Amino acid sequence: MATDSDGIAAQHPNEPHRGGVAQRLNWLRAGVLGANDGIVSVAAIVVGVAGVTTAAAPILTAGIAGLVGGAVSMALGEYVSVSSQSDSERALIEKERLELATMPDEELEELTELYREKGLSADTARRVAVELTEHDALAAHLSAELNIDQSDVVSAWHAALASALAFTVGAILPLLAVLLPPESWRVPVTFVAVLIALAFTGAIGAQLGGSSRRKAALRVVIGGAVALGATYAIGNLLGATGVV
Repeated sequence: MATDSDGIAAQHPNEPHRGGVAQRLNWLRAGVLGANDGIVSVAAIVVGVAGVTTAAAPILTAGIAGLVGGAVSMALGEYVSVSSQSDSERALIEKERLELATMPDEELEELTELYREKGLSADTARRVAVELTEHDALAAHLSAELNIDQSDVVSAWHAALASALAFTVGAILPLLAVLLPPESWRVPVTFVAVLIALAFTGAIGAQLGGSSRRKAALRVVIGGAVALGATYAIGNLLGATGVV
């Protein structure tokens, strides 16, 4: 027999009613952003080098260097960012746990007042606060005061690994696109492959955020086209002038 929570989830399949939401969204967000950055960053590098020379060795060297450096940079940035968020949330959880242990009556009054501010009558707010406190005082206070679920604190390591892996997967596409075709087709094939991939990652990101997939895909495609066009033009200019 289905529980009430199962029924709610079935009626609202696109709404995050179940636990672990922050963890899953953190993985997905880091993955989509990492793949998008990998595609654009490495594509810009290899296309820029291809504007100077059609030789495969310099293109491959620059592309691999961009892949490794970008993956490490993405992982470090994601780790630092998520670690700061997680540390703050854990500190707040410990603070709330201490307050509940040392002044439970004051905390119960605070919880009652919070529910009164949400529109409940004084009697109802008191009853709700008492029942939630008896069930799980810490969870009740974290939810009402801080909007935190202690089982949903995001993992910095997970986010960092997901970001680095996604960047690497995204970066492989422009590397293959610029190296596999004949020399005369390298740049056009890379442009087409990269813009199609960006449209795909943009649509996925919009789907996760509940926004327009068409608009999101168009934004990243335009941005990617500008990046590729600029780096190719610069590389071509430098090669034509003999600077490199």
